[in-house]
Amino acid sequence: MYKNLAGRAVLAWVTACFFSPAFSQTPAPHAPLKIGFVYVTPVTDAGWVRQHEEGRKAVDAALGAKVKTTFVENVAEGADAERVIRDLAQQGNKLIFTPSFGYMEPTLKVARDFPDVKFESITGYKQTPNVATANARYYEGRYLAGIAAGRMTKTNVAGYVAGFPIPEVLQGINAFTLGMRSVNPNAKVVVVWLNEWFDPPKERDAAMALFNQNADVVAFHTGSTAVMAAAQERGKMAIAYHSDMRKIAPDAQIVAVTHQWGGYYTQRAKAVLDGTWKSGNLWGGVKEGMIRVGDFGTKVPKAVQQEVLARQQDIAAGKLQPFRAVAADVRDNEGRVVIAKGAQLNDEQILKMNWLVEGVQGRVTR
Repeated sequence: MYKNLAGRAVLAWVTACFFSPAFSQTPAPHAPLKIGFVYVTPVTDAGWVRQHEEGRKAVDAALGAKVKTTFVENVAEGADAERVIRDLAQQGNKLIFTPSFGYMEPTLKVARDFPDVKFESITGYKQTPNVATANARYYEGRYLAGIAAGRMTKTNVAGYVAGFPIPEVLQGINAFTLGMRSVNPNAKVVVVWLNEWFDPPKERDAAMALFNQNADVVAFHTGSTAVMAAAQERGKMAIAYHSDMRKIAPDAQIVAVTHQWGGYYTQRAKAVLDGTWKSGNLWGGVKEGMIRVGDFGTKVPKAVQQEVLARQQDIAAGKLQPFRAVAADVRDNEGRVVIAKGAQLNDEQILKMNWLVEGVQGRVTR
């Protein structure tokens, strides 16, 4: 009797172990990696934030159920950014992308309190063990766009609507001017500073003022499509930035400098998933597929398109560097030599750029 009772007890224990939910033979699915994105403006049809939103969608498309992404839009730099980034970390996001220069310090502050969360400070330059930085060589695309503008202008005057005189913006203005003057030595570039990244009415007014100063083509480093719309309205030409903007300016756009973030974002998400994520710094450009020039307008002759695309291939191959002085010294617009003939700026010098090249009408507040 005792034997039978013992046998029944063992059988009951085995049955409970192998058939109860706690010992299910089907492994529990892994929870998806939660990824947060913070955007400095609303998500619009084109522009800086649109390209990062496309990057987020690329992560979803590539990784599917392995990730769960979310974003918060129209977040001002400063205290608001810190609050939003902290909220995303508290909500369980283990990878957070903060694509705006003014998010760098708030990102670093939050990262100190969440050492198990990985942060990607896009356009930032300060790294910690859990904060990586990445940026794109926008200036490479600007140089190529300058070639197109130099070929297309009839007045030899280009306008440039700029947000703030930080190195990234100065790199773009200077590269655009050097590209333009490489094919049109008589060209000049007139800069209007807004001290705003996103203010469509001010962007539009600045473009209109530049057209009134004889500019027949404009470029910009701001966050909306207002400059493109102004060029369309006035029958002028414009360089799209961030995104292809032919929907907004079908007749005005001559070329677009676009940013491609999907590859980088997907790569970094995969690294978190497989445990290989490490902090670091990437500055990628045409060669890495992060910057692309194309989306030509209908007014651009085939010969000009082919020239621009050929120079794009030269940059990718390392044959062309926008900040290399080939034929003569490069001077700033105050007459100082900034690149000696035969020399080329290194990355540190480019990242600390604080001058405007000869041919630019405008000043840098130092």
